[in-house]
Amino acid sequence: MTLLSLAGETIGWKEHDVLVGVDLSIQEGETIAFLGRSGSGKSTLITHLYRRLIAAGRATALVPQDHALVPPLSVFHNVYMGRLDRRSSLYNFANLVRPLRREVAAIRPILAEIALEPEMFRPVERLSGGQKQRTAIARALFRGGDILLGDEPISAIDEKQSAVVLDTIRRRFSTVLLALHDVDLARAYCSRIIGLRGGRIVIDKPSGKIERGEIEALYAA
Repeated sequence: MTLLSLAGETIGWKEHDVLVGVDLSIQEGETIAFLGRSGSGKSTLITHLYRRLIAAGRATALVPQDHALVPPLSVFHNVYMGRLDRRSSLYNFANLVRPLRREVAAIRPILAEIALEPEMFRPVERLSGGQKQRTAIARALFRGGDILLGDEPISAIDEKQSAVVLDTIRRRFSTVLLALHDVDLARAYCSRIIGLRGGRIVIDKPSGKIERGEIEALYAA
């Protein structure tokens, strides 16, 4: 079943067009990697797709490139923010003042799954870059839903942990759309590769049918 379809769309910010002539159809259950050089439009496309999905009322989680964390708050509280809109203001305030047992019990196994449980009550501002990135991922996992979009969600995580994180994401979300920088991980974990260059989609193929030369051309000067 088609989840989202774009036909000849121009996507950008205000009066600046970043992507032009975008033809893209996404089916439910796909795992897609968006590849391309910095500035090729991956972030713009991920943001556009996220807004379209939210507007359509789809249960969607997002891992933004800048993490969007609150540095003075703990890992626990930042992850809990994934469900702020599902509780009353009074409940959220009570959980801020003193973490509630039911929320701790819900978040702890998520952190354990991505090797972040020891940092549960540590302020985010004291974490490494990779730990901050995993906190943002944990927030999306806690948010839940059918679809996850991630904008370079594993760029600061080592290869071993990246594999664990991607496995976790695939188990928890039926449809996954990721802007990635690691070509090998993209080919290993995603069923479809979409390559961006010069403001256009220039590759759209199953991962197993992508030639190394096509990938290299995406990043050529």
